Amino acid sequence: MQMHQHTASHDHTHHSHAHTEHDHASGHMHHMHDLKRRFIISLIVTIPILFLSPTIQEWFGFVIVLHYHNLIVFLLSSFIYLYGGKPFLTMMVDEIKSYKPGMMTLISMAITVAYFYSASTLFFIHGKAFFWELATLIDIMLIGHYIEAKSLLSASSALNDLVKLMPQQAVRIMPDGTHQEVATEALQINDLILIRPGEKVPADGIVIEGTSLTDEAFLTGESKPVYKKAGNGVYMGSTNLDGALKVQINKDGKESYLSQMLSLVQEAAKSKSHTQDLANRAAGWLFYLSVSVAAVTFAVWSMLTTTSDSILKAITVLIISCPHALGLAVPLVTAISTSMGAKKGILIRNREAFEKLRDVNIVCFDKTGTLTKGKLSVTEIYATEDEEKMLQYAVSLEQYSEHSLAKAIVSYVQDRQIKPLAVQEFEAYAGIGAKAKAEGKTIMIGGMQLLEKESLDIPEPMQIYEKKEASKVWLAVDNKIIGVFLLEDSIRTQAQQAIKMLNSMDIKSYMLTGDNALVAADVAEQTGITYYKANLLPDEKLKTIDQLKQEGNVVAMVGDGINDAPALLQADIGIAIGAGTDIAIESADIILTKSELLSVTDAIKLSQATYRKMVQNLWWASGYNIIAIPLAAGVLTAWGIMIQPALGAVLMSLSTIIVAFNAQLLKDR
Repeated sequence: MQMHQHTASHDHTHHSHAHTEHDHASGHMHHMHDLKRRFIISLIVTIPILFLSPTIQEWFGFVIVLHYHNLIVFLLSSFIYLYGGKPFLTMMVDEIKSYKPGMMTLISMAITVAYFYSASTLFFIHGKAFFWELATLIDIMLIGHYIEAKSLLSASSALNDLVKLMPQQAVRIMPDGTHQEVATEALQINDLILIRPGEKVPADGIVIEGTSLTDEAFLTGESKPVYKKAGNGVYMGSTNLDGALKVQINKDGKESYLSQMLSLVQEAAKSKSHTQDLANRAAGWLFYLSVSVAAVTFAVWSMLTTTSDSILKAITVLIISCPHALGLAVPLVTAISTSMGAKKGILIRNREAFEKLRDVNIVCFDKTGTLTKGKLSVTEIYATEDEEKMLQYAVSLEQYSEHSLAKAIVSYVQDRQIKPLAVQEFEAYAGIGAKAKAEGKTIMIGGMQLLEKESLDIPEPMQIYEKKEASKVWLAVDNKIIGVFLLEDSIRTQAQQAIKMLNSMDIKSYMLTGDNALVAADVAEQTGITYYKANLLPDEKLKTIDQLKQEGNVVAMVGDGINDAPALLQADIGIAIGAGTDIAIESADIILTKSELLSVTDAIKLSQATYRKMVQNLWWASGYNIIAIPLAAGVLTAWGIMIQPALGAVLMSLSTIIVAFNAQLLKDR
C-alpha cells in the first residue's frame, strides 16, 4: 500500500520533515509554557493592586492606607502592562505591519488605552483609574490564550504520535557483511539493512531474506500481524515482531508511506477553512467598529456631560470590545476535528471540501476494491462424493501455486482446518492448473483449459455450474471430475451497513462500475444500493457525476483505482479508500486510511458536527460583543444600566471559556 506525494515541492527528507514537525511542536510548547509563566507572575502582582484599589476596598468594606499608595499601584500596573501584555503587543506589531488589524490589535488597544488613561489620571487629569481592571484584563487574556495554546497542542498530538513512529537509528549491512549503526536519515535507496525482532522498520523496502510477522496496524488499520517473506514490502514505522529481516530500501524517507501520511495531516491542518477566514474578517471589522463607536460615544457624550466622563465612556467601549473568544471560535474546532479524523482514519486533505461534505446528498461508489475487496474468495463448492476428501486433494495441490485463485482455495480449506496430503510427481501447467499423485491416485485441478487439455467431461449434476458468472476451478481424480470451486470478489464486510446508514441520513447511494450488468445487479442486491450503472468507462463515470451535479446535487465519489481518478476530481468531494492506488489518493480530498466503508458515514457526520460547532462558537463569541459594546457606549444609561470595564473583562473571559469548552465537546459526537 503506497501513497504518493501530492505536493510537488516536497524536497526535504523525511527526517528534516520530522524535525520541523518536532520543532514546530516544541516551539508551540514553549509558547504555551511562556503564557502560563506570565499568567502566574501577573496574577501574583495583581493581588496587591486589588487590595489597594479604592473600588475593591469600597465593595468589600475595608481600608488600606499606604505612603505613595498611587505610585505603588502605578509601578505594579506598569510591570503587568509590559510583562503580561508583551505577547499581545508584539503580535499587534505584526498585524499592523501587514495592514491587517485583528485580534491582537484589539487586545493591545484595550490594554494600552486602559494603562495610559489610568496613568494620566494619576498625574495630569481628573478621572477614574482603571488599574485593577487593566491587571485583571491582562490576566484573563493570558489564561484564555493559554487554554487556546493547550487545546491546539492536544489537537496536533495526532501529528506528534506519527512523528514518534519514525525510528531514529538503523543497522546498515556493509558490502563486506559487517553491521553499522547509522542515523535513519543517512539511509539511501538500495541500502541493505537488518531489522531485528522488536525493532521499528526505519524505511520502506523489500524483504531480501528472512521471515517474520510485522505489525502495520497504524498504517492500514488491520489489527492482525502481517506475514513477511522474501519479496514482500515493509513500511517505515511498522514493528518487526518475531524474526530478523534483511531489507533492501526502495524509497527514501520523504516518499515513505508514513511521511506522506504526516504531510497529509499537516496539509489538512494548514489548509484554510472558509469559516476561519470569516472569524479573522470579523475581528478586523470589530476593530474598525469599536474605534468608530468609541469616537461616536465620545462625541455624543461630550455634548451631554463633562469631557472626562465622555472620555471614560469612549475608553470603556475600547476596553470592552476585545473579541478574544472570536479568535478561538474556529481554529479550536478545526484543530480538534482534524485530529479526531486522523484518529478514526479520516485524513482531510482539503478543508473546504470537508466542510462541503456536510451537505452531501448523493454518494457514488466504485465497485471493485471499494464496495468489494477486489480479490477473489471461494463463495460456493460442490462435491460429488466426500466434500472433505475433495478439499484435502485440492489443498494438497494448490499449496504449491502462487496463483490468486489457488491462494483463495488454500485459505478457504485452511479455515476448515483440513491438512494437506503428501504428493508426488507434482507438475504445474502455467495459467491452466496442476497435476500430481496422492494416495496412489492422479489428481488434477484447474480451469476450463485443463478440462479441454485432458478432454474431461463435466458430469450431469455439475453442468449447472458451467453457466455461472463466477470463476470456476475443477478438481478431477483419475480422470473423473469430482468437485468444483466457485470464486467471486467478496463484498466488503461493512458495505451493507454503510449503505443502510447513508439511507437513514437521507443520502442516496449510486454504484458506478465498469463491470457487466449481471455482476453489478448482484452486488447492488447484496449491498442494498438502489441506483447503479454498469459497463461504464472512466469518462462515462465522470459524465454521470457531472449530470448529477447539474441537477443541483452535492456529490461525493468514493473510489480506489486509477480509473476512479477523473471521477474523484469531478465530484464535489473525492474520497479515496486507503488501500487504493497512488493516483486515486492523489486526486482525493479525503482519504480513508482504514479501507472501511463506515468511515464514509463517519466523515460525513464529523463534517456536520464540525460545522455545527463552528457556527455555535461564532455566535457565542460575537454575541458578547453585540451586547457589550452598545451597553459600554451608554445606550441604556437613562435606565441606570451601564457596563464597567471590570464586568466587561469578566463577561469576555466567560465567552472565551465557553468557546474553548464547546470546541472540546466535539469529541463526544
